[in-house]
Amino acid sequence: MSEILEELSGRIVIVGSGLAGLMTALTLAPEPTVIVTRALIGGETSSAWAQGGIAASVGQGDSTALHLADTLAAGDGLCDAKVAARIVAEAPAAIAALERAGVEFDRNDAGELSLGLEAAHSLRRIVHSKGDGSGAAIVRALAEAVTRTPSIAVLEGYQAQRLLLDGDRVAGLLCLTDKGSVVLPSSRIVLATGGIGGLFDATTNPVGNFGQGIALAARAGARLADMEFVQFHPTALDSRRHPLALVSEAVRGEGALLVNESGERFMAQVEGAELAPRDVVARAISAEIARGGRVFLDARDALGNRFAARFPVIEALCREAGVDPASDPIPVRPAVHYHMGGVATDEDGRSSVPGLWVVGEAASTGLHGANRLASNSLLEAAVMGMRAARDIANTDASPARLPHDLPEAIAPDLALVRPIVSRNLGVLRNAGAIHGAIAALLPLCKSEGPAADPALVALLIAVFSSLRTESRGAHARTDFPLKMHHAQRRMMHLSDALDIARSVIPFSMARSA
Repeated sequence: MSEILEELSGRIVIVGSGLAGLMTALTLAPEPTVIVTRALIGGETSSAWAQGGIAASVGQGDSTALHLADTLAAGDGLCDAKVAARIVAEAPAAIAALERAGVEFDRNDAGELSLGLEAAHSLRRIVHSKGDGSGAAIVRALAEAVTRTPSIAVLEGYQAQRLLLDGDRVAGLLCLTDKGSVVLPSSRIVLATGGIGGLFDATTNPVGNFGQGIALAARAGARLADMEFVQFHPTALDSRRHPLALVSEAVRGEGALLVNESGERFMAQVEGAELAPRDVVARAISAEIARGGRVFLDARDALGNRFAARFPVIEALCREAGVDPASDPIPVRPAVHYHMGGVATDEDGRSSVPGLWVVGEAASTGLHGANRLASNSLLEAAVMGMRAARDIANTDASPARLPHDLPEAIAPDLALVRPIVSRNLGVLRNAGAIHGAIAALLPLCKSEGPAADPALVALLIAVFSSLRTESRGAHARTDFPLKMHHAQRRMMHLSDALDIARSVIPFSMARSA
């Protein structure tokens, strides 16, 4: 029997306490809201682990037009140009809003914002805080602001399990806690649950992040978009740590070079070299590793003894792995870092389900296209949190009726899903591997056990991957290495994906016979 938290009835419910969720709540204040988070507020969020910062056209000689051009180029033909233009145009306002909330960005001796350079940006425009500890500093400041805001209640240790519906509209949220299941009655819910990195062995994300928001929305009938596009960060620190530590793109922005075990700079002849878009660099590094080689990021000449001052967090992580970046090349490998796909939303964060908004990495707005531009993730989280909040504030708050029969709440378990995804849906894909993933995942989706939700998200990635018979952005297929002439986003519902998966299984079984 689930307890219904009547005292919180009618509040706007925000699931997740990363940058997107916190900005949504703070922007809504003094409207009563409740933040639901499975960990401590701000904990186990990708936002808090972000090193680079926030992309914003605030520097001399920069402009929204230049930022947009870089975004569209990195997106490899699949960005929604209208949405992207509006989000990057709001970047300076987002920086100002964050500062008002208590975030202290790094500044130079003249008091101007200190700007970093990252891959595929045409000039320095990365606003950062505490050097390479930007995400942690930003989330800490916003979490403190939330605790000072009387209108925001925070429920820690609450794991969102199912969206409850009244017909086709949102009516509440079923959560699992240490004491059992509870229901939050609400006709306005925001999902800010982060990415899907925990589905893979090699990831820089919190390992519990498997796309919970996508599973919640998909089961509620929301339209999904571009699920095949999983960005592998080229330079995770190659060590025994799990998840893998990130070596920010900003290190390459300061002049560090990629070399193989023979000291060869294998990116030298590629357009953009070390600062080419992430998909290009990740595939090049994967090719070096596939032939049995190793890859290193060499910052000795570019930074040397200055490394620790510019990148204190990365320096500490390197030393933990027995590497001194001032005198040693840093061993690196690709790891899942960001998901461009997710729940399809409009430019205000609205999903196709009435009463449901999705912001941050769980959403697919069209900003990132096939390959996210560095540091546009925190930008999108901040801007879309603010935009969704303004939209929600103008919507009808009439209560919806909770269903009589509530589903069982089961804690998710990724153990069965992670090997399937890691083996079949990595940097380089092909039809055999994709169909094998679908055949293995579909029974788990139907099981209604602890693997069901992670398997559902993984199955969506596999089905979308099977339909994109080209290589574009972060989706690379060895059996379809060329890019189609016309770029096209793809959207579908869970029911469509399940139909496709069922049709694929006989084919995959015939191939294995």
